[in-house]
Amino acid sequence: MTTGSPVPSHPMTPHLSPQDVAAIRAIPLFGKLTDRALALLGGVALVRTVPRGTTLFLQDEVADRFFVLLDGWVKLFRLTRDGAEAVVHVIGPAESFAEAAMFADGKFPVCAEAVTDTRVMTLTAEGFARCLREDDRIAFGMLGSLSMRLRHLVTQIEQLQVQPAPQRVAAFLLRFCPAGDGPASFALPFDKALAARRLGMQPETFSRALAKLRPVGVDTQGLVVTVADRAALRGFVDTASD
Repeated sequence: MTTGSPVPSHPMTPHLSPQDVAAIRAIPLFGKLTDRALALLGGVALVRTVPRGTTLFLQDEVADRFFVLLDGWVKLFRLTRDGAEAVVHVIGPAESFAEAAMFADGKFPVCAEAVTDTRVMTLTAEGFARCLREDDRIAFGMLGSLSMRLRHLVTQIEQLQVQPAPQRVAAFLLRFCPAGDGPASFALPFDKALAARRLGMQPETFSRALAKLRPVGVDTQGLVVTVADRAALRGFVDTASD
């Protein structure tokens, strides 16, 4: 992990591709904004590319900004007293993070580190406040985003407490699986050790769970995952709630 202060940002007007705009529109925070409101935000945002291992912010730093991930993956984790990492979440493309901490006028409760090369959009508290004064619909977008995050955390807690390990791993794999039915093959964007920590299990438990997915048509070679029938895998996940 790259240590020390977050990498510096350089003021600029972000250059957003049509794919970037589509990704931003898919986020509850921005989904219902007018083109004008989105342009206001774009005018105060910073877009940068950061390499794998870069620290975006550290636990207990002042939360004066939040982020939108355009490409790549970022892990959020807490450091325990003995220096170990407790992974809280792994953020994927078209997700925002750290907005709740910023508006609580406090400190970041976690660390954030890029686990792949990433493109990230940063919005400072000052710049976001200027946009709020210009268009109050942005505030309603923020409320929707926080509501979605709360529902996600409730679901995550339920999975950790109720779902057996094979179903949790299957649900995790489906996050990366292309939409549709039938066979599919894809590569996990980060290593299995991080995946295990994200799911609250030991690496050996993760490996055993993968082995139990073979009868459902799941095969892994390194980070490459092959699914024989995506509908069958979804059905397997649903059996945990039966």
